[in-house]
Amino acid sequence: MRFKIIYVFILTLGGSLVDRLKFGTISLGCDKNRIDSEIAIGKLNKKYELVNNPKEADIILVNTCGFIESSKQESIDTILEMAKYKKVYNCKVLVVSGCLSQRYKEELLDLMPEIDIMLGVNNYEKLIDSIEDFLAKSTRISHFDYSDSYLQEGERVLTTNKSTAYIRIGEGCNNFCTYCVIPKIRGKYRSRKVEDILNEARVLAESGVVELILVAQDTTMYGIDIYGKKNLNYLLSELSKIEGICWLRLLYCYPEEITDELIQEIAYNPKVCKYIDMPIQHISNNILKRMNRRGRKEEIINNIKKMREAIPELTLRTSIIVGFPNETEEDFSELKEFISSTKFDKLGVFKYSQEEDTPAALMENQISEEVKELREKELMILQQQISSEINDNKIGKIYEVIVESYKEDGLYSGRSYEMSPEIDGEIYFKSNEELTLGQFVNVKITESLEYDLIGVVYNESC
Repeated sequence: MRFKIIYVFILTLGGSLVDRLKFGTISLGCDKNRIDSEIAIGKLNKKYELVNNPKEADIILVNTCGFIESSKQESIDTILEMAKYKKVYNCKVLVVSGCLSQRYKEELLDLMPEIDIMLGVNNYEKLIDSIEDFLAKSTRISHFDYSDSYLQEGERVLTTNKSTAYIRIGEGCNNFCTYCVIPKIRGKYRSRKVEDILNEARVLAESGVVELILVAQDTTMYGIDIYGKKNLNYLLSELSKIEGICWLRLLYCYPEEITDELIQEIAYNPKVCKYIDMPIQHISNNILKRMNRRGRKEEIINNIKKMREAIPELTLRTSIIVGFPNETEEDFSELKEFISSTKFDKLGVFKYSQEEDTPAALMENQISEEVKELREKELMILQQQISSEINDNKIGKIYEVIVESYKEDGLYSGRSYEMSPEIDGEIYFKSNEELTLGQFVNVKITESLEYDLIGVVYNESC
């Protein structure tokens, strides 16, 4: 679970577009939602002009998140903020799409007259026609057609750095965790075909992308529905053959679904980052069972041991939920001890959100917000100490780093294989020579911060 807001009011390059309407997009939520937004921008960009200021936009699209309470509130606040541009500036059409509109379609239509067009998660094919119809008739439009077999694909305009792109390998989820509404919003798990993923990856590579980040609700289940077996290791092997792709990064791997074949592919394929995002959510078997998580404490611990033995340089990221119903002090102490002894390289902590239409919302012994906040704070302090210790041990080491931004006076920032963009910190480093964004260089670490690192270019790498 990771939430971010992506403002995508970017200036289009090229010739004069004065006769075209202008648009901008705001994307909320996870990286899967970001891909939907990029596909939507790809469609809009063929007909309208993409601008860098919402005050100039005739059309504003807000792609919402509806996963937990905080993300729902952020989505609503953003819709209301963008609605102001209809009154004061140029906005003629306010479009709302994504998980919040799919989950609360009737409520949003009733309570938010500011919205002109509402689309569900599967309805971007109707985006242009809906805008044209609204401009012609000024009649509110909504589409919420849904299919468990539909996969959102299409030409994209990247909102990441030009060297990095997320690539969706599957949609939906079959896990039915008791706290999660994703299966009700996104449907059952369905994998994209290998050839479709490879074709998209080749296009991205030709555009200058050197790092592909593989995402799905559960990447480890890739292929089970269309090939009859988990096929993530094969997909990684095929992606690594694409010229220009240097890094392949895995997110959202369920611990109990990580196979020996996948571990071996990560260990021995030089293009696969020795990095796994593995959301375990808890370690107490009592809580894991109530969450309807398939794995148990002993299995999680054994899998972590197996992965670290096979891949000594492995970076492990996880996410934890605190304050789940009936989480006792003993459960929390067990979790705290596990985190202290396991020493995850990266760890995110989230307070349980009591979401309607989920089994957990009806469970007894809901935990107070005060207790949730205290437990969240306690784990974050513990992880900060662990992170500082881990980073201190990196001083003097040399890392291959992708250059992502130029600051000033020869100072750049970038990431090593240990860092996923926007969530894992950065490396700040000095270079006497001018560097190109997307280039790889070797950086020697000279100083460590809580989450970031500082270094100098050691020598250029290929």
